[in-house]
Amino acid sequence: MADWFISVLILIGLTLLPFLELRASIPYGVFATDLPVAQVFLICVLANIALAPLLYLFVNYVMHLFLKIKFIDRIYQKIVTRTQKRVHPYVEKYGLIGLGCFIGVPLPGSGVYSGALGAYLLGYKFKDYLRAAVVGVLIAGIVVTLVSVSGNSAFDFMIKRV
Repeated sequence: MADWFISVLILIGLTLLPFLELRASIPYGVFATDLPVAQVFLICVLANIALAPLLYLFVNYVMHLFLKIKFIDRIYQKIVTRTQKRVHPYVEKYGLIGLGCFIGVPLPGSGVYSGALGAYLLGYKFKDYLRAAVVGVLIAGIVVTLVSVSGNSAFDFMIKRV
């Protein structure tokens, strides 16, 4: 029982880390724990979905207090500019579906953290962001789980055999 609890805590911890999220927690759960794949998926996805409203609320209500510190303001402006450039084309063309896809693409720099910041900067309402985040997290969770479970054969469809 203690091993299960520790494994779950590690999965949640990895999921909550910026730049790692599901890209690290699901493969860790699949390869380094004895938990069933469905349980790893459920724990990681639920933790990532739970993170989404917290991030949006933090950005919306608390961030402006930290921006009064010049050092933090400079870093924030750099991140804001980069996030706006990344998110804007998707959102401009596809709206909420674009934001959900941006969150769901399991690549560095995308995910719930940058999605929350992008949604805030682009003026999305909390409910709209939350819908996009849930869809995006489900997409990312499914993709990362499938790649983790299929291992080397994940990209066989791209290789032409002669």
